[in-house]
Amino acid sequence: EVQLTESGGDLVQPGGSLRLSCAASGFTFGEYSMAWVRKAPGKGVDWVSTISTVGPDGSRTFYADSVKGRFTISRDDAKNTVYLQLNSLKTEDTGVYSCAKARIPFYTTSVFDSNDYLDRGQGTQVTVSS
Repeated sequence: EVQLTESGGDLVQPGGSLRLSCAASGFTFGEYSMAWVRKAPGKGVDWVSTISTVGPDGSRTFYADSVKGRFTISRDDAKNTVYLQLNSLKTEDTGVYSCAKARIPFYTTSVFDSNDYLDRGQGTQVTVSS
């Protein structure tokens, strides 16, 4: 059974930083791309970032325009964990952040399709407020 458990969410002031973690189990972690999505209050789920499996040149990473240059996704296959570093946080970054596992092994595209990332964790709350 796929299990994804996020942690690291907190209340932080605008301009602050956080590091989110997602511990995975129940599948061969290194064979799947992973993504982060978020749900803001009163809004739908938005894609944040995707990281591919590790290849000869490392992993490919993709970001939503709203977070590009501020957030960094990474993975540690030895620890079955994917991370999201959040810097220069804004109030509009507030939401529940969840990690998601790709449906197909060794598959990544720059365009996020929610139907390809159906396995998701419960999420961790990030609140950006002064």
